[in-house]
Amino acid sequence: MATYSRHSQRYAVPTQALPITMPSKAPAYDYPVSRVALSPPDYSDTASSSGRHSGRSYSAHSSTYALSHASDEYYSHRDAGVDVVDMLSERMDRAFNPIRMDKSLARQAQDSGRLNAKERELAELEALAKRRLKTARVNFAQSQEDAREIRRDLDYCKRKTDNMTEKVARRHGDAHSKAKSRSRHAA
Repeated sequence: MATYSRHSQRYAVPTQALPITMPSKAPAYDYPVSRVALSPPDYSDTASSSGRHSGRSYSAHSSTYALSHASDEYYSHRDAGVDVVDMLSERMDRAFNPIRMDKSLARQAQDSGRLNAKERELAELEALAKRRLKTARVNFAQSQEDAREIRRDLDYCKRKTDNMTEKVARRHGDAHSKAKSRSRHAA
């Protein structure tokens, strides 16, 4: 990474990381957030000579400040030491209509309730489908077993009838061949 400077290259910023840990850049001064900034106190000679000062004896007024584009309301709050958070909260309360938010929260709660009901319904339907699938699998397995048993019975019956037909053909050959030819012509 090249650095550009109006100074010579020997003063360029190093591109490698420093081996020591550097603190993060934080704001140089921490200003209190909850109070409006006031001018510094103007102590009397007796208070400063004793090394003690008596609480909040600010003598600065809005008339000592230069005029700016801010409103007079700002300066009146500034002198009174009004809490910024309270002032902003009051302004927000005056400007904010909570009815829309309440309606939105109510709608969100209703939608959440409907969604939860649908999720419960889906869970019940899923459980019902799983039970039916399990029953269908059991019935299918039973049907396959029944089909195998019927196939075995049919094969047994076919073998038995073939054996009986063979025995009859051997014992009664002429009568059997005449009966066989008659049954073919009749069919």
